[in-house]
Amino acid sequence: MKSKFFSTITGINNIRMRMIWSFLLSTIFAFTISAFIPSVFDNYYLDLPFWLLSFLIPFLCSFFFLTRHIIRYVLTLAAGLDVIAQGKLHYRVPVTRRDELGNVAVNINAMAEKLEAQINRERMLEKAKLELITGVSHDLRTPLTSIIGYLDLLKDKAYRDEEEHDRFVSNTYNKSLQLKSLIGDLFEYTRLTIHEVKLEKETINLRELLVQLLVEMEPIAKENQLMLETSISNGRIMAEVDPEMIRRSIDNLLMNALKFSVRPGLIRVMLCQYEGMARITVENEGAPITKEQEERLLERFYKADDARSQQNIQTGSGLGLSIAKSIAELHGGALEHEHLNGHFRFHIILPLFD
Repeated sequence: MKSKFFSTITGINNIRMRMIWSFLLSTIFAFTISAFIPSVFDNYYLDLPFWLLSFLIPFLCSFFFLTRHIIRYVLTLAAGLDVIAQGKLHYRVPVTRRDELGNVAVNINAMAEKLEAQINRERMLEKAKLELITGVSHDLRTPLTSIIGYLDLLKDKAYRDEEEHDRFVSNTYNKSLQLKSLIGDLFEYTRLTIHEVKLEKETINLRELLVQLLVEMEPIAKENQLMLETSISNGRIMAEVDPEMIRRSIDNLLMNALKFSVRPGLIRVMLCQYEGMARITVENEGAPITKEQEERLLERFYKADDARSQQNIQTGSGLGLSIAKSIAELHGGALEHEHLNGHFRFHIILPLFD
């Protein structure tokens, strides 16, 4: 307390006190100098201007000397603002004072940092738009090219027998379904990200919903040499959600684990509640990924490695996890993920019904 009072009185962290002290010291210095200068005029009207001049010159010189650091720092701030105004947002003005001017410097640096972050964010959004267009073009072109190829073969009757004809038709149909799924994912993701989705909320038992999804998923898991292991809390876990949306979010996590699990393997699914929140966890073992890949897992159209997916399962659009994340956030929750040496955990966290 004493240190703060001393700093304020001496003007260390208060520019107004510094100016007052500069004024008082300059006045005292000027009076002292003028007192030692003898009068050279007998006329009062000539003597007064001479005295004023002998006072003002020492006063101004002393005041400028005592305030030179303040003026120099103001000029430094002005020069720094000019550099930032030219677009060099990485520049930071030096913070060498603890008074109001020091606070101004801190605020200038904070402003530059926020502007730099905003511009970087806009650049990332622009890059994401380009990646979105590239991703859409690539993911839609692949099945479409296959469909056109098979249709050309069918149109030219370039098949040996009825069996090959049926295989061409079946492949064309499957590619059409894949194309429909990709367009559906893209449409759904666009609606979610621009907040055009109106949730049709109901109070449901998350436990029942999860059990139903696991029953439907079990045959697919067995076909792919995977076992489902569950750990689900007993009793009712009630939440006010859009059932179809939450079903899709959970299904996306299960399909992600199905695609990228080692064979044979195990997928663990857990449901618990804590502190007014429900947490649905999907856990699996897969091929390890880098830290950079881990950080980008929830990005739209990002696929850490297509080779990690099993040959007999479509890799999808790369939107599954992004859609799951958007749905969770739309419900006031979150999607979190962890990775350690190929061990993956994805958590959907949702607020429980009050």
